[in-house]
Amino acid sequence: MPGQITSPIRRLGVLTGGGDVPGLNPAIKAVVYRAETMGISILGLRAGWEGITFMDRSRGFDALIFRPDEPATWQGSYLMPLNRLNTRTIDRRGGTILQSTRTNPARTKVSDLPPHLSAYGKGHAPDDRVDLTDEVLANISFLELDGLVVIGGDDTLSYAAVLSAKGVPIWGIPKTMDNDVPGTDYCIGFQTAISRAAEFITRMRSTAGSHSETVLCRMFGRDAGFTALEAAIVSWADRLLIPEVPADIDTLAKLVVKDRRNPNNYSIVILSEGANLIGLPVPEVGPPDAYGHRHKANIAEFLAEQLSARLPGVRFLPVDLTYFLRSGEPDAYDKHMPIFYANLVMSFVEQGMHGVMAAHRNGEFISTDIPDKSFSARRVDPADYHSTRYRPRFEHISGPYRPQE
Repeated sequence: MPGQITSPIRRLGVLTGGGDVPGLNPAIKAVVYRAETMGISILGLRAGWEGITFMDRSRGFDALIFRPDEPATWQGSYLMPLNRLNTRTIDRRGGTILQSTRTNPARTKVSDLPPHLSAYGKGHAPDDRVDLTDEVLANISFLELDGLVVIGGDDTLSYAAVLSAKGVPIWGIPKTMDNDVPGTDYCIGFQTAISRAAEFITRMRSTAGSHSETVLCRMFGRDAGFTALEAAIVSWADRLLIPEVPADIDTLAKLVVKDRRNPNNYSIVILSEGANLIGLPVPEVGPPDAYGHRHKANIAEFLAEQLSARLPGVRFLPVDLTYFLRSGEPDAYDKHMPIFYANLVMSFVEQGMHGVMAAHRNGEFISTDIPDKSFSARRVDPADYHSTRYRPRFEHISGPYRPQE
């Protein structure tokens, strides 16, 4: 539930966490520009949750400021005071000027502790994880921050919810190419990912057709298939596999044979990284990360091996599109939505309402709860997917008649 601030807000921190997406810099810029009209200063916190956790406050405020022309500040100096001048052109760039990490302060690996926090690791093995939330709270106090604007996906926001529960004023902005943050229909970065996917998949057709290949395109989507589904729609891909609906490899092999019956003998299959294969789960490798996720093997390469065994005469080309989709300048919509989300958040700040996330639901901008780990990721509605044809489903599209007004 939202909280209410009664004391004046003079300084806010802003950070970006998790994987970068196009649209983060426009959000940062919009926060800074709106804050200036409200008499609020904005302090950028570099490297996501790592910055506010690992900063060594014994060095003093000035020594912690990042200065691009001073190499001594490139490591361990996590602060970037932001203003209109130094954010004026950042909306034209991809990535995030604040950089980002997947740090979870509540589950920090002992081997990652900086020297000044080594005491937290005493009595623990290097792979053990410790809770540094007390350090985060101490650093927020040291920086005299009245709250944090947190731009991130469900993992980053889940720790924001931890701080919110401890009384820290938090305002969330959702971002992820997976578009699966609970409580909102749109996350920054999604539309650019779809536009880029359509572009690259269309380009791949010339190579696939020249060599009679079936291209297997790996997309983001560990738990939700929105990115793969939308990319399949706009690129007219032949087949699609998503996490929400199980698929049988033998059935897929038969469909691939059918799809390749064209003059160039090629086809396109789009795969969510978390595609659900009946009786054959995609292997996971390595230990869980700070948020409990294990790395999944490349679904395109894994499926290429499985299909090659079933269709030895077909050449399968696995292509990983994931990091191409998150690089470069945002498209127009991912410049538009960050501006609206940032101004929505700053309106909540102006109202004194905190502990909320900006969201867009059913066609309107709203505030909603910051999703903690008890919230499940948003999922594709199985009704939008053909469970036997392995492709988007359009036949159910309909709508009511409404007269002109």
